Amino acid sequence: MIHKYILNGYRIVLDTNSGAVHLFDAAPYDLLDYLDDSIPVQMPSAAKEALLKKYDAATLEDAYQELLQLQEMGQLFSSDDYEQFAGMMKDAPVKSMCLNISHDCNLRCAYCFAAQGDFGKGRMLMPFKVAKAAIDFLIKESANRHNLEVDFFGGEPLMNFEVVKQTVAYARSLEKEHNKNFRFTITTNGLLLDDDKIDFINREMSNCVLSLDGRKEVNDRLRVCPDGKTGSYDMIVPKYQKLVAGRGDKEYYVRGTFTKHNLDFTNDVLEMERLGFEQLSIEPVVSDPELDYSIKEEDLPAVFKEYEHLANIMIEKKKAGKCFNFFHFMIDLNQGPCAIKRLRGCSCGNEYVAITPLGEIFPCHQFVGNDEWIMGNVLNGTYDREMKNHFAAASVYTKPECKNCWAKFYCSGGCNANNNKYEGDILKPHKIACQLEQKRLECAIMIQAALAE
Repeated sequence: MIHKYILNGYRIVLDTNSGAVHLFDAAPYDLLDYLDDSIPVQMPSAAKEALLKKYDAATLEDAYQELLQLQEMGQLFSSDDYEQFAGMMKDAPVKSMCLNISHDCNLRCAYCFAAQGDFGKGRMLMPFKVAKAAIDFLIKESANRHNLEVDFFGGEPLMNFEVVKQTVAYARSLEKEHNKNFRFTITTNGLLLDDDKIDFINREMSNCVLSLDGRKEVNDRLRVCPDGKTGSYDMIVPKYQKLVAGRGDKEYYVRGTFTKHNLDFTNDVLEMERLGFEQLSIEPVVSDPELDYSIKEEDLPAVFKEYEHLANIMIEKKKAGKCFNFFHFMIDLNQGPCAIKRLRGCSCGNEYVAITPLGEIFPCHQFVGNDEWIMGNVLNGTYDREMKNHFAAASVYTKPECKNCWAKFYCSGGCNANNNKYEGDILKPHKIACQLEQKRLECAIMIQAALAE
């Protein structure tokens, strides 16, 4: 399986199974239109007849021999060596957990998937006894895994910061006894940041995600306080700048959401860069298509054009030595993720779970609030392993629409929560999300091609 496309003047061909990327001259690129799944020793007569009108015989033959050689090297129309691993997809130890430390928030972002903080279940904070039980659950269910990840999430985690600190201290106290290493992450809207919280985050959190939608007018349109009027930009930006200045070599992301209202989101990425942030992400809103800010099918051409615009700006900046990282354009074309990661992505419901303030276990934070997906409770020791096995078996080979998709080993079948919410089945990929991911991947490959010149 191959995918061929032209972007920014580059004729790009991705060999899906090997991951090889080729930049072709016109003749070999055009020849691929006459080949299907393999390259025969002799050039097909249909190809020769059609293309001799455009190229001389020697050019065409040289191009064909180039394609044959790449096939012999296993870099074009290569065999699928990953499907054999699909049968190995099974129940695995839990390695990461999202702690919904707060089902409350001090903002009322219009597009919030968490029902503006309470996940539709009422505002509450996680007691330490639940967080403690969650850490105990993670240690038990992680088996012999050494490295474990805990993400403090909400709502707004800083509204329950004392429990965050208690939880970190408790987990650290168990590391040596159980041969574990905890890696903590926190996601915050920044309103409650102060010097003490910044110092703690920069000391204890391996990563932090800072929510900001870019330009002031864009951010403050939808990221508003409970009064529905006061925007958050002016309050949070100086705090973010101070936090990032103290991060050292630790990871962070300034993460935004773009909607139908700012399809020119490159300007929001550039605003984040202007503010001094280098690790950036801005993602399309996934929501009810009836809402006025939702990205719809009709918006995709404009979004695609904007991704291309952003890609070209990044190329210019990187060549000038002024680089920033954009999360969705960061792919490794040399090694990439391991085979299992390629097949099932984030592994929600299997190696990754989310815990609510009531102790409920969900496959991930985006399933929280949908009670049919409760997997158990850390307070009473229940755990639905049948549901865990259901998620463990989900892969690009159990998702029919993914199996024959050229982007499957980078998308890994998409977000199971979005698939379920918008298509009614974790095994049916969300169509708009698929198209967005394919475009981002095309741009990411093109950026690397341009920078390799």
